Amino acid sequence: MTYKNKYETFFDEHASQYMENIFTKGTKMEVDFLLKKLDLPTGSKILDVGCGTGRHSVELAKKGYKMTGIDLSAGMLEKAREAASKEGVEVEFIKADATKFRADSRFDAIICLCEGAFTLSDLSEDPIEHDRMILKNIYNSLEPGGKFILTCTNAMKLIRKHSQEDVDRGIFDPLTLTEIVTMEYDAPEGKRKVKVRERGYTAPELQLLFSLVGFEIKAIYGGTAGNWGERPIELDEYEIMVIAEKP
Repeated sequence: MTYKNKYETFFDEHASQYMENIFTKGTKMEVDFLLKKLDLPTGSKILDVGCGTGRHSVELAKKGYKMTGIDLSAGMLEKAREAASKEGVEVEFIKADATKFRADSRFDAIICLCEGAFTLSDLSEDPIEHDRMILKNIYNSLEPGGKFILTCTNAMKLIRKHSQEDVDRGIFDPLTLTEIVTMEYDAPEGKRKVKVRERGYTAPELQLLFSLVGFEIKAIYGGTAGNWGERPIELDEYEIMVIAEKP
């Protein structure tokens, strides 16, 4: 029997409720910000890594961009295809693990937003290698001169949130800056829970990791959903945004 990643299990079941999350409500504002920073002509090819229900992909397609979205969860992709059909746009949605994805052609820009694959690892995976592989695949999928925009978990928030007791209980690992999260979902047989790992990053770590892969970082901002802007990172906000370019 094929092993199923715990995140895949959760999001397959959570797909029908995903768009009810409060952080999904700022899509249009987020896309306007993305287009300002990407500065691409319509018709450009954009890859959405960890596209989920396709909210960014569909909105960008409505504005005339050629969109491809990849996600680990078939359930989330089913909702993404429904959203594209409802809006009357064409988006190529592909079921793929971002750590293994190989693009057939390069993209003019790539986005990976709201913990879309990056930082989210199964307990069986090395969290740092998991994210390095995703960044390397994104780098290889990007045209020279192309921009990449990422939002990921802010490690400073995790550090300030957790106590030594959490470390002793195995909930937070200071060596990898990861927390173990128990997520609950509704399955046909009733309530189910899965344990997964989420890694946080500091800005210097992101600068180092991006540099090792080959990216040039253009800016690092506070990136919490609903509060995007060209502004400093706040210590307790959930996400950091990185804007990078492939030389």
